[in-house]
Amino acid sequence: MDWAKFLSIPGFFDAPLAFRSLPTILSGLPLSLLLLVICFTTSNIVGILVMFLRVSKSKVLSWIARFYISFFRGVPLLVVLFLTYFGINMDAMSAAIVSFTLVPSAFLAEYYRSALKGVGKSQYEAAEALGLPYHIIMMDIILPQAFRIILPSLGNVMLDMFKGTSLAAMITVSEMFMKAKIVAGASQDYMTIYIEIAVIYWLVCCVLGWIEHWSEDYFNYSTTDE
Repeated sequence: MDWAKFLSIPGFFDAPLAFRSLPTILSGLPLSLLLLVICFTTSNIVGILVMFLRVSKSKVLSWIARFYISFFRGVPLLVVLFLTYFGINMDAMSAAIVSFTLVPSAFLAEYYRSALKGVGKSQYEAAEALGLPYHIIMMDIILPQAFRIILPSLGNVMLDMFKGTSLAAMITVSEMFMKAKIVAGASQDYMTIYIEIAVIYWLVCCVLGWIEHWSEDYFNYSTTDE
């Protein structure tokens, strides 16, 4: 790729190396996206469950949820990864899924709780006046409205989670950043490869950001429409 030399910056960025390395690095992208899909789903499920415990009338359940939220919001994700992988001896993929579920779910629980507060009390009162059971009120009336409120925050969590999947390389998961580390080690040109992987993460996040804004428009909650 002689033409790629024109994009090179001597001593800083080797364009031919970046182009040669691209297929190898991108071979880890499907696993990164798989981690994102699985963990984004599980962390939302756990986050909603923890949120229900947090707002429970039972003081015991509420304090358990408070401790869960406080602990996993205060402990670095990398530490949780090491605890599950080295401490509990989970296999690498399982440790990554568990860690990327526990930590984000603590933040999501608080986001969902705040969103519930954003739903007007009149919605609860009207549903109760109709004699609807609590689970129907929550699942069919309150949560759909709360979901629309929380949607922008969910987009931010999704972006942070995708970038956070790079930490899985620390426990040998062969996702995209792990592939980049291997290429960088083999070529001994860390600057080029790390610039390349940074651009790839940015481009994928641009696509995810577009999905986020499309979702906001779809649910009539785009800030540009307000």
